Parts: sequence; C-alpha cells; structure tokens
Amino acid sequence: QVQLVESGGGLVQAGGSLRLSCAASGSIFSLNTMGWYRQAPGKQRELVARITNDGSTNYADSVKGRFTTSRDNAKNTVYLQMNSLKPEDTAVYYCYFLHLRVTWGQGIQVTVSS
Repeated sequence: QVQLVESGGGLVQAGGSLRLSCAASGSIFSLNTMGWYRQAPGKQRELVARITNDGSTNYADSVKGRFTTSRDNAKNTVYLQMNSLKPEDTAVYYCYFLHLRVTWGQGIQVTVSS
C-alpha cells in the first residue's frame, strides 16, 4: 500500500504564492504518476496538474502559467508551486499516486482571499 502526506496549504491573499508538498511512502513502484486534484465547495473534483516518473507534466488550462508541479523521486515527493493565486483557486487540494490503482491524500485546504 501507498500512504500520502500533504503539507503546505493555508490562507493567502490574491496574487500570493503557496507551495504544496506530498510525500509518498510504502510500496512505491518507480513507474507511477503523481499529481493534484482540487475540489471547491459545490463543485466536482478537477485535475490541477500531474507529473509522471520521467517528468512529463500536464496542467489544467485554468492554472497554466501560474502553477508548476515537480517531483523528487529520491524522496518520493511531489510539489505544487502555486503563484499568482486567485480567489477561484480556493479549494481542498488532493494529492494522488497512480500505479495500477489510485491512492489519495487526505486533502489540504487552500484559501485565497480577495
């Protein structure tokens, strides 16, 4: 099994930055994808960004140019650098790990005030 621990959320003013981290432990297979979803109140969970073990990335259109995901394979950790934050980025952010099945983190709140 894989366990995920997220950190780095919080409250920030519009235009500010936050960096989320997600550390994976347990049965880590080298071939995997990690990434981030988010869910705002009353909305469906949506993909924010993902990164494969070889560094290929994908982003939601709404965050392109503002968010960057990266990973440290030696530490089994994925990061989400969020810049130029907007109130509409307010959501619970969930880290995930994909290898044959999906494992989710517990979620971390990000609140952007206007």
